[in-house]
Amino acid sequence: MNNDRMQGSWEQVKGNVQKMWGKLTNDDLDVIEGDRKLLAGKIQERYGIAKDEADKQIDEWNRTH
Repeated sequence: MNNDRMQGSWEQVKGNVQKMWGKLTNDDLDVIEGDRKLLAGKIQERYGIAKDEADKQIDEWNRTH
């Protein structure tokens, strides 16, 4: 899912995002609003992982959803 599609369907997918990355809060999801860069940054922050790993996880999640 590219960034435009993620933003356009954010309300539908954010529940799945929170299932995948349970440490993200509702406030985080409201701030992210489907922006892939913000999502990657919040995943990095909450899970203490590198940007490359966060991007890899998002890509993997995109392939399955």
